[in-house]
Amino acid sequence: MSVHNVNQKLVDALKEASDEGSIDCAAAFTAIESLKTDPAEAGAALDLLDISIKACQLGLFGYSPDKKIVKPAESVPGGLEKEITAQLSDGRLACATAWALAASRGISKMEVASVCEKLGIKIIRCQLGAF
Repeated sequence: MSVHNVNQKLVDALKEASDEGSIDCAAAFTAIESLKTDPAEAGAALDLLDISIKACQLGLFGYSPDKKIVKPAESVPGGLEKEITAQLSDGRLACATAWALAASRGISKMEVASVCEKLGIKIIRCQLGAF
């Protein structure tokens, strides 16, 4: 696939939102939502454009100097462990599922990631394809 095969509006939006060859996860998703496109398509476009993703909204990568900023939660809100474990695939939680859990509970994505850290659950399948 070449950049010429990708939605030009998406390419333009991602370039506009990027800064010095990188884009915040949140900025990428703003473009995705405004164009009603698939995150995987945006991730492929970012690869083709050689734009790296930073500031993962789950705190898993893209932060200086330590790359990862998510820390284990001190406690687990009632029922959240059960909700997370019910959604696991091979003992891991998909990024999109973590986002959905955060939205359904009215908590931040980082809070879900922190609980996963505390429980020793790895988050997989970045919606943009970073991991």
